[in-house]
Amino acid sequence: MDAILLLCDYAEAINGKLYIMGGGWTSCPPGPRLMAVAIRVNVPWSETNLKHQLALFLQDADGNQVELGEPPQPVKKTADFEVGRPPGIPQGTELDFTAVFGFINLLLQPDTGYRWQLEINGDPSGHASFRTRPGQA
Repeated sequence: MDAILLLCDYAEAINGKLYIMGGGWTSCPPGPRLMAVAIRVNVPWSETNLKHQLALFLQDADGNQVELGEPPQPVKKTADFEVGRPPGIPQGTELDFTAVFGFINLLLQPDTGYRWQLEINGDPSGHASFRTRPGQA
């Protein structure tokens, strides 16, 4: 499954729609950050009415999972989802699933590259990269 990820200051997923504020950025100040990752998953007809596992995690520029806090823990969110087939939809129609994951006080280092990686059922499905600006964390 393919997905689109959008970095936002704030977002909500309501009734299958994404409501986004301050979305689409690729750089931010370092330090404790508030951010949201808005996700739209394209679900093929053959994958509807099945449970799927979603994992979103933060990586550094080398592809390693970022760990923050005391004790350090991976910055990661997981969820299960299932998309049903609405009545009257023609067979073969691609459907979508939307979700938003919010993060509070992410302590990001200055002048550093990061990447939000999305996996669905263990397979890479999308990503969004960003970089912090030079300065103090």
